[in-house]
Amino acid sequence: MDNRLNMATLGADESRYINREISWLQFNARVLQEAADESVPLIERLRFVGIFSNNLDEFFKVRYATVKRIVEAGKKGRKALGVYAADELLEKITKIVIQQQEESLNIIDDILQHLKEEGIYVIKENEVHFPEHSEYIKSFFTEKVSPALVTIVLNDDLELPRIQDLEAYLTITMKKKGSKKPIYALVEIPSELDRFVVLPQVDGNDYIMILDDLIRYNLESVFSIFEYDEISAHMIKITRDAELDLESDLGKSFIEKLSKSVKGREDAEPVRFVHDQTIDSDTLAFLLKKLGIEYTDSIIPGGRYHNRKDYMGFPSLGRNDLLYAKQKPLPIKGISLNDSMFKKVAEKDFLQYTPYHTFAYVIKFLREAALDPKVKTIKITIYRLAKLSHVASALINAAKNGKEVTVQIELRARFDEESNMRYANKMQDEGVKLIFGVPGLKVHSKVCVIERQEGSRLKRYGFISTGNFNGMTARIYTDYTLFTANKQILKDLSKLFNFFDTNYIVNTYQHLVISPHYARNTFYKLIENEIKKVKSGGKGYIRLKLNSMSNYAIIDKLYAASAAGVQIDMIIRGVCCLIPGVEGMSENIRLISIVDKFLEHPRVMIFGEEGDEKVFISSSDWMTRNLDNRVEVTCPIYDEDIKQEIIDTYTICWNDNVKAREITAAQDNAYRKNDEAPLRSQFATYDYYLNKLN
Repeated sequence: MDNRLNMATLGADESRYINREISWLQFNARVLQEAADESVPLIERLRFVGIFSNNLDEFFKVRYATVKRIVEAGKKGRKALGVYAADELLEKITKIVIQQQEESLNIIDDILQHLKEEGIYVIKENEVHFPEHSEYIKSFFTEKVSPALVTIVLNDDLELPRIQDLEAYLTITMKKKGSKKPIYALVEIPSELDRFVVLPQVDGNDYIMILDDLIRYNLESVFSIFEYDEISAHMIKITRDAELDLESDLGKSFIEKLSKSVKGREDAEPVRFVHDQTIDSDTLAFLLKKLGIEYTDSIIPGGRYHNRKDYMGFPSLGRNDLLYAKQKPLPIKGISLNDSMFKKVAEKDFLQYTPYHTFAYVIKFLREAALDPKVKTIKITIYRLAKLSHVASALINAAKNGKEVTVQIELRARFDEESNMRYANKMQDEGVKLIFGVPGLKVHSKVCVIERQEGSRLKRYGFISTGNFNGMTARIYTDYTLFTANKQILKDLSKLFNFFDTNYIVNTYQHLVISPHYARNTFYKLIENEIKKVKSGGKGYIRLKLNSMSNYAIIDKLYAASAAGVQIDMIIRGVCCLIPGVEGMSENIRLISIVDKFLEHPRVMIFGEEGDEKVFISSSDWMTRNLDNRVEVTCPIYDEDIKQEIIDTYTICWNDNVKAREITAAQDNAYRKNDEAPLRSQFATYDYYLNKLN
């Protein structure tokens, strides 16, 4: 497609940047593409529907809610949002989401049809034909569902009880002949029960019933005390504003304030109302009035089922042929988990790339530090922890062994606040020193530094990562972790922890690039260096791999580099406000996005042509929040072998022609097509590391 023709249809701002929210919705469309892709195993396709739905829930709770606040404040918000005024943007978002929801319903129908061909039937309440199923459903309802069921009868006079955020409800309408007014009720789908109920096999076939339909099957027993001739059930769901409003009460601890604010989400303003599109208009009008849904809320007609995020937990039924083949995480070449980590790191830096490598190296390092009598201090930043965290256990173990353990824990990690507060209290009780962030800044860096007594001196060891120290997400998020004993890097890391302790003092760093104080200008200089090379007759080359890019100022710098003749290749998984390939603005910028089995999460920056590269890994995306409002660490790679390893794995990703989408002004998420042999980068990366072991 000719980008120049596309650009001619856009306004001045639109022709230079893609709006952040619209770009995010296009990223989620790529997730939905995976659900539609017939080369993806069937059950995995359903799970991608779940990921798509979960992403959308979080988008409305945060991004849509933010735009809505701007509208309700009577402002246009162009400066904050870019491209569109806030009210225009709300309208565009709703239109796109309605279209995507319709597409997702068609995809689910297609998947369910293919499951039938595999002998797997997802049946509704009117499709129960076998006596053993009827008996099982009634028994399951009586024993498991009925005791957990919350049922609310509605009328005009009764104030509606609080509708739980993101819980799914069945709206019950009971009608009796001769009566003008129906009886309305709400049934809350019990979230503590699995959404999918596996029924007994019949003739070798598998049968599953969604919990909603199992309740529908038993409606007569729930509402037996009412007189009605007709009963129907339609699902609804509300999404509430999830932005935190922290009190300024100086008499309360930060944990108390945050806990109250998280609790306050339960009563926050609604921002989205999703309903079964077959619900009758009178029932819908009654609900909207009762719920106080306003014109600025997004009202989305959907399918029979909501909370489709539950599809992420669709039962596997032992059908490994309908799932991705499991790949065992690999060891790192030359390092056994039976070795002393300190001894190995003292000899040479090494790189862990999860999930291709096992996350166990991080746990092993911390556990060894917890037991080693020579280790005196452990300092670490924590952003998101697994529900059952071996990292937290190792740190508590270290404190019990008399180590001085300092944890900078970010309690405001969105949607992980409660989990982090729970671990914070537990670690504090065990003698771990906690630091709760920096005023006005989130601490998003992922770093650790350990001091060990070796003879008459303290020697530092540590690791720096692009992702969270979370054993669960490490199975599905791709992330680099550099283990090092480099004195210069670890000296800078120690300065960073001093800043956490005394953040009124801004340190200078010789090697690490630290946000918010130095990152923006450092990245500008690195881009400028490539421009200077071109102007002096050389070649300029920039390669980036990020989750998101939305800062207009840094985008303008890249446009200037492109105009000067610098070749820029970018792999951006999610939001990207930059428009590549536009003559006169960005013709030297190429951009792809990869969505596949694993979630692409590392941030990598490579400046310079082959043989003269400067390579960095980072916790930071190129978004305003990362550059200006968060503490982030970008680390140079000095070890030549590791530098080459990162370049190699970047190149594998860049050459993907199976799961790579070319991002253009058209925003059509077209798969990259070329004459090269098929290369699926995530599979090829695993093979790359497997070959290293041979």
